[in-house]
Amino acid sequence: MRTRRSFLRAAGLTIGALGSAPGWLLRAAAQGNGSRKVLVVVFQRGAADGLNMVVPFFEKRYYDLRPTIAVPPPGAAGGGIDLDGRFALHPSLQPLKDLWDTGTLAVVHAAGSHDPTRSHFDAQDYMESGTPGMKAGDGWLNRSLPQTGGSASPARAVAIGTQVPLTLRGSRGALAVDDVETFQLGQPEAMSTLEQLYAATTDARLAAQGTGTFEAVRSIESIRRRPYVPANGAQYVGAFGRRLQQVARLIKADVGVEAAFADIGGWDHHSNETQQLTPLVREFGAALAAFARDLGDRMQDIVLVTMSEFGRTTAENGNGGTDHGHGNVMLVVGGPVRGGARCMGRGLACNASSRSRGATSR
Repeated sequence: MRTRRSFLRAAGLTIGALGSAPGWLLRAAAQGNGSRKVLVVVFQRGAADGLNMVVPFFEKRYYDLRPTIAVPPPGAAGGGIDLDGRFALHPSLQPLKDLWDTGTLAVVHAAGSHDPTRSHFDAQDYMESGTPGMKAGDGWLNRSLPQTGGSASPARAVAIGTQVPLTLRGSRGALAVDDVETFQLGQPEAMSTLEQLYAATTDARLAAQGTGTFEAVRSIESIRRRPYVPANGAQYVGAFGRRLQQVARLIKADVGVEAAFADIGGWDHHSNETQQLTPLVREFGAALAAFARDLGDRMQDIVLVTMSEFGRTTAENGNGGTDHGHGNVMLVVGGPVRGGARCMGRGLACNASSRSRGATSR
């Protein structure tokens, strides 16, 4: 006999339990035009090295503190990709240069949580809940979704993975889809029986959850049945690329997606950082660029933001890596984005960006 839990697990679908957007996001994106907007959040788990992703190459101190792992300046062998005469993208982020040139990529340096913890688990919880220093049961992305009175699409908030992440947990409905392509409904008889059981319950909350679950199941199944080919020659590479392709597929299916979440791990580089960071950044940048290319004109209504739990130390350690630091870099991509560097705090990268073209500081 299949339980509700086993049915949902077999289907590859997880339903979350039945605020306002952060100020930095509102400052990074322009006002919309009234059509459906989508916010996509990408979490870099492990504490990415923002200083080697977006390099303050004009700052001599950066090279003094990182004699073996610093990204060379533009023009040098293996050098970064010049953005504005002061900052450069890691050379493996070349696919993002076109987004910068068209003004649809903004760089937010020295950003992150105010809490000083160096625990990956605590810091990720704080970032996902939006409550630095305090554990919370819901996430900022869930709270950012407006209340709808039960009329919203069951697929309005979607995470790619096996479970709903903390940032999407809360009073608004959310679901997790592990893989659209391999999604299976199981036996129709089992689904019909479970649906009847939910419909017969006297618990209004459970009945509503059941209705949303089966609506979501049907939506995902209908999407799976439609062959999908990325548009505009976009090519997704690697596991993270496949996650963003699924996000794009769900958005383009017009099933009412308003918020989406995907993550990519492997950023905790305490040793041999250059050798580890280069292929990871290549996969990361290629996936973001493919996503923007695939969505094409739809990017006018989409904002994608990247984040990590904290950054790395400015100085390299004795193992050719970096240890747990504090502030980091966020990337914001989308049609409504005002491209350019933004600075949200203090520090080496922030001092540099305060003198950069188009930068703001506080």
